[in-house]
Amino acid sequence: MNTISHLECSHTGERYAAGELHNLSKAGFPLLVRYDLEKLRQGWSRDWINNAPATMWRYAPVLPVTKPPSIVSLGEGMTPMIRAKRLGEQMGASNLWVKDDGVNPTGSFKARGLSCAISMAKELGVTKVAIPSAGNAASALAAYAAAAGMEAHIFMPRDVPQANFIECKSFGAHVTLVDGLISDCAKLVAANAAREGWFDISTLKEPYRIEGKKTMGYEIAEQFHWMLPGAILYPTGGGVGIIGMWKAFEELEALGWVTGKRPKMIAVQVEGCMPVVRAFQAGAERSEFFENASTVASGLRVPKPLGDFLILRAVRESGGTAIAVSDAEALRAGMQLASQEGIFAAPEGAACVAAIPKLLASGALEPDEKIVIYNTGAGLKYLEAYSTRYPREAGGESDKLGGLVTPR
Repeated sequence: MNTISHLECSHTGERYAAGELHNLSKAGFPLLVRYDLEKLRQGWSRDWINNAPATMWRYAPVLPVTKPPSIVSLGEGMTPMIRAKRLGEQMGASNLWVKDDGVNPTGSFKARGLSCAISMAKELGVTKVAIPSAGNAASALAAYAAAAGMEAHIFMPRDVPQANFIECKSFGAHVTLVDGLISDCAKLVAANAAREGWFDISTLKEPYRIEGKKTMGYEIAEQFHWMLPGAILYPTGGGVGIIGMWKAFEELEALGWVTGKRPKMIAVQVEGCMPVVRAFQAGAERSEFFENASTVASGLRVPKPLGDFLILRAVRESGGTAIAVSDAEALRAGMQLASQEGIFAAPEGAACVAAIPKLLASGALEPDEKIVIYNTGAGLKYLEAYSTRYPREAGGESDKLGGLVTPR
């Protein structure tokens, strides 16, 4: 059952036909997929979910694919929701949870958006795709393009984490390393897409990555038995996760599946790249380009998100806030999360952990409210960043044991 109605400009409301290839609206803004939710409400219920696949495609009626054979899935979604009891006790948050998307295919939440986007590209006849990426989106695109039999062209900053580069090459993608930021990579994709016949799957420059990301919101609702938490901390680079979750909560309300107040959406950035935080503090509707962006959390190195006005709208409408932490604070918090809860988070997710004490101290969070930290990736993909905290040097456990034991 698919009830997609149309696509809609997120700024002007202008409608576009479904079932056709689209990038941005004529006004230059992201497009949103709209469904006939009233019709869907009559024929789809929460009981249906009980027998659905244990992937994000369990929510297929509110995803845009109309032909099931077009679905390109590697088992993404339905990731763990873990109670962080020990960490919460240390921080003074008695109801703290971690949604761990680091266990997704290719080790990050990007699998959700790219599964949906590549599935729709396949349905609409695309054979070549291109993307600019700070790392994890590139890995996911390369994997799903390989699974779909598509040609993938990837543009990444030269200092991207080694894991991402190796993944992309292994999946058979054409990789170009760029001396610059993701914004510079995006310019190269835009300049060459038409001539090379690539479909541009840049963040928010096509409508379907949002749809994959919104399943994060559906899962949070389902995993809490359709009672939404008090707050969600989300590491915000391009911010599609916040935009997608906010859309999910709107749809869930229309379906009658959830009641009560929506969560406070809290955008977490790093001090080396905090355009959304600055815009929020200034009361602005859009962000300014953040010059000389630099951070070990490569997914947060987005100097100006295309969907900044949608991120800021969700944060403000929810009564949330935007906050930045330092790289050092994020890495320390990542180590704390790992040692206390056994979750090795990406620096992006770790930044949310570092933000908790600050938000509790300011009163933005209450000690007893249900708080969800969204970890977007696996720490194993950021060994270069974490190695600054754990340098290999003399005096380790192997020295105490008289050297490493060589197996026979």
